Amino acid sequence: MNALIDAHCHLTNEEEYAAAGGVQSVLAAAKAAGVKTLIVSGFDLNSSKRARDLAENNDGVFFCAGFQPEEIKKYETGEEDFTRAVEELQTLLTHKKCVAVGEIGLDYHFPDNPSKEFQREIFRRQIDLACRSGLPVVIHSRDACADTLEILKEEREKLGRGFLMHCFSYSAETAAEFAALGAYFSFGGTVTFKKAEKTARAAIAVPQERILTETDCPYLAPEPLRGKFPNTPANVAYVVKRLAALRGVDEEEFCAQVVKNAARLFPATAE
Repeated sequence: MNALIDAHCHLTNEEEYAAAGGVQSVLAAAKAAGVKTLIVSGFDLNSSKRARDLAENNDGVFFCAGFQPEEIKKYETGEEDFTRAVEELQTLLTHKKCVAVGEIGLDYHFPDNPSKEFQREIFRRQIDLACRSGLPVVIHSRDACADTLEILKEEREKLGRGFLMHCFSYSAETAAEFAALGAYFSFGGTVTFKKAEKTARAAIAVPQERILTETDCPYLAPEPLRGKFPNTPANVAYVVKRLAALRGVDEEEFCAQVVKNAARLFPATAE
């Protein structure tokens, strides 16, 4: 059985997995499906703490901790609150199973999201935090390609541990620009969708030593399960199958490469 990697999943809300028997059942099913490593992503302080707890209590589970751009709105008028939250976050980042600061970044999709200026400020501050903590970053970027690239170029010296563009959905041409900065790229269920031609082209174009697989569960279930809720880490097998086919490589060979890539970006996963 191939060793599979789910480099980005959300397992911190038990209610979301009720229909799948709960989070522990989901983890057992993932293990049975050959998922060797799962990285549970935080998106705010509480979810980051819950991700830590899951990692502490389950072999092969790691976590990242950070503030996703949609979750920082409450701090726009509360600098003291954000400072206190960051102090708690810093403690999480010292945990032996914390592999990155994330997910962080920019999201301009919804009009009621935090202001672009504030998102950019917090993105930069978390990149700085990752640098000081000796960790890579996991980036969420939605409808914000130009600003994401600009910030990463300006903060490049702080990205020595690398960064992951999770659930990558921009063009193949843009992927080359991110790759030039040292980016890794993970693809999830979207790459299996029949009309996701732009994502498919990007998945073919990214360097083989920089590609990872994810589910971003509980959403974005891959074909042939599209629309099913919840998506689960075991379904990363469908993503692997599609990516290997797109890139014209053997699935076993592809999985071995992904394991190597994950170990390079997130060294704790190889220990």
